Amino acid sequence: MIELIPAIDIIDGKCVRLTKGDYAQKKVYNEDPVSVAMEFERLGFKRLHVVDLDGAKSKHIVNVDVLKKISESTQLTIDFGGGIKSDDDIRQAFQCGADMVTIGSIAITDKAKLIAWMETYGAERIILGADVRNGKVSGNGWKDDSEEQLLPFLEYYIAHGITKVLCTDISRDGTLAGPSLDLYRQIMQAFPQLHLVASGGVAGNRDIIELNKAGIPAVVFGKAYYEGKIKLDSLWDSLKE
Repeated sequence: MIELIPAIDIIDGKCVRLTKGDYAQKKVYNEDPVSVAMEFERLGFKRLHVVDLDGAKSKHIVNVDVLKKISESTQLTIDFGGGIKSDDDIRQAFQCGADMVTIGSIAITDKAKLIAWMETYGAERIILGADVRNGKVSGNGWKDDSEEQLLPFLEYYIAHGITKVLCTDISRDGTLAGPSLDLYRQIMQAFPQLHLVASGGVAGNRDIIELNKAGIPAVVFGKAYYEGKIKLDSLWDSLKE
């Protein structure tokens, strides 16, 4: 069964969602991300994706206090991303309760550093963030598109020990337009051993069910849940069939 991973995106310490990564299209869903995390745990989720959006567009992590409070208040397995660009950032993320970290920008700009982090902390604790726009990987809070084509980018890191990838289609993120099923199928066909986490565009139960049928290992969702479009009771039942 596909792994269900709710997301908490943080700006100014608040739980928000963007549309297509546009900080100008910000909607605040809750003033207290910790209470949101506790509710996810109460609902039966085991995993949480936390994104420091302030950190993503800066040169370092910012909302580390929120990460620490979520870690101290829940038993959720937390993967944390956004702004991890230095040795101090990654060390701080793990010290403040992250079980795994998602690395995007550094994976584009400093491959040697990411490989060194994998050696230091273990490849199983590093998730490669592959945020895609028009077939190319984007970084720096989705502000900068690189010349890196997605599949060669993934192939390089898989050859160096990466087993987990979070892939977001930026054009669909926060739009409720449906996930990029063809893109995820293409990735899984090329790298069937990969633990791929699909992200972006999930609009409701049907999308998650289709991702499950396609054999996608995991999915991150946010806006669809916050907008009441994901019905958890029926979703659990459908996925168990």
